[in-house]
Amino acid sequence: MTERELLYVKTIVEEHSISKAAQKLYVSQPSLSTCIQKIEKHLGTKLFNRTNNGLVQTFAGERYYQLALDVMKIYRNFEIEMSDINNLKKGRIVFGITVYLATHVLPIILPAFKKQCPNIEVQIIEQNSTNLDKALLAGDINFAVMHAFPNHEPEQNMLVDIYPLFKDPFLLVTQKDHFFKKYAQQDSGSEYPKIDLALFKKEPFILLNEGQKIRQISDLILQQAAFEPDVILITKSFETARRLSSEGMGVTFIPRQYIGIFPNAYEADYYYLDQKYMPYWTLCVKVQQHAYMSKAERLFIRMLGSQFGAKGLMD
Repeated sequence: MTERELLYVKTIVEEHSISKAAQKLYVSQPSLSTCIQKIEKHLGTKLFNRTNNGLVQTFAGERYYQLALDVMKIYRNFEIEMSDINNLKKGRIVFGITVYLATHVLPIILPAFKKQCPNIEVQIIEQNSTNLDKALLAGDINFAVMHAFPNHEPEQNMLVDIYPLFKDPFLLVTQKDHFFKKYAQQDSGSEYPKIDLALFKKEPFILLNEGQKIRQISDLILQQAAFEPDVILITKSFETARRLSSEGMGVTFIPRQYIGIFPNAYEADYYYLDQKYMPYWTLCVKVQQHAYMSKAERLFIRMLGSQFGAKGLMD
């Protein structure tokens, strides 16, 4: 049983197909099939059955897959420990981050980290929040930089530890000089005026796909406001929603942190919302419980905390 064989079986299970697994592994399909046949001959049992829906594991296949996950995790932890032994002279960190957040965070953190640890390889897994949560629970990554719900309530039962960095408010976006602008209140020293969300009960809304966390936070805000909006368009891109709102097609929500990601070719008005709606999400680091954290990983997380107002993380 070799690391290569473990990886081959793991990939076939996850792809449900030898041909797809071969493409992902960059090996030929006949070579991969021969390898599986040798493993099955050595074990004296089948690992997979063919069905109309692709390859399905036998009981022996399920046990082999679980063993592959366990052994590969042990090996990853061993590599991390070796990095510590070498005092950060070599090694790597593997972490997850959401795509748009990477655009904002990584140019700030990575250059400083690489300057301090030039020989540490950095591997970044860019996925949406749902997939990062799955990767954490599966042990594919030790930590992720992402956003959490207000008060982290829907996530309390997850087998992860959450280290909050700061709260990022959600703003209401409208076209310039919207009719309701006259009802907005500008607080002294506040970046944007505050407006009553209830005013927009009859207004058209542009929202993101239901699987995206921005949409989920938006839904929570609307639930707190106790009205069901007239959703005229659903998009995958918060920037598309922002630009369409700036053109008067409807109104939308956007995290304050994301306003500066794209050049503001489409000017809009932005409003804070009352805190009773819990209009925010929390930038955080999620760490797999009981996972071994290397010195490099701890340093990276400490640098995140120092940059974004949560000093003392991983001390």
